[in-house]
Amino acid sequence: MSVSQQVAAQLPFLRRYARALTGSQHTGDLFVRATLEAAVADDALRQDLGKGRVTLYKAFNALWSSGYLEVDQPGGTGNGHEQAATQRLRTVTPLNRQALLLTTLEDFTVGEAAEIMEIAPHDVESLVREAIEEIDRESTTSVLIIEDEPLISMQLEDLVRSLGHDIAGTAATRTQAQEAVASSKPGLVLADIQLADGSSGLDAVDDILALGEVPVIFITAYPERLLTGDRPEPTYLVTKPFQEASVRTAISQALFFNSSKPID
Repeated sequence: MSVSQQVAAQLPFLRRYARALTGSQHTGDLFVRATLEAAVADDALRQDLGKGRVTLYKAFNALWSSGYLEVDQPGGTGNGHEQAATQRLRTVTPLNRQALLLTTLEDFTVGEAAEIMEIAPHDVESLVREAIEEIDRESTTSVLIIEDEPLISMQLEDLVRSLGHDIAGTAATRTQAQEAVASSKPGLVLADIQLADGSSGLDAVDDILALGEVPVIFITAYPERLLTGDRPEPTYLVTKPFQEASVRTAISQALFFNSSKPID
């Protein structure tokens, strides 16, 4: 497999990580593109990228760490959520979140995360502990779960409650999601994209977002279907089968960057 093919295979996941880290599709994609442009201009870096995921993420991390404060949303294109995310990044250096995302969402070992971040493994472990403590301090909210597999829905309910949040409702179809929102306004949505009656979780989420802004985390077995670059894509995306730590991290990121209240 060529270097370009190896990098292309990892791009959907790097883009997922970039968006979760920055809280913005626009900003995350800018840094992924800049990473690829740097590789094109540097033969040694381009060859290094063929060595595996660690090298690719390390190249991205080096660029992001040195320049993320300089990124702005283009005038008129960022929604309120993305603008709030960018503003918060100007005052917060989320190294702890980065360590947690690498070791949970991206499933790197502590040693690999240390190599990517260019710090000692014990520092990664410390940052992860700090991130978990920060998660536990997050403001509580109400969560709507859109999931057609009962066991997964129950697992998510248990996880959400363990984090101190309330359940706004559960839904296995688009219609049930509409009914749930009509009776209880969520501050966060966890959604699958394929629902029980053949309806789409994407459509269900669109219905909810038409009523007001609310953070959404998609949990799906087919992340590549949402990471094509052809349409506005989710900032928060967890792959099935998921680790509970990955969902915990995504919830923390979504609440951290969200500036809006539950929809009216």
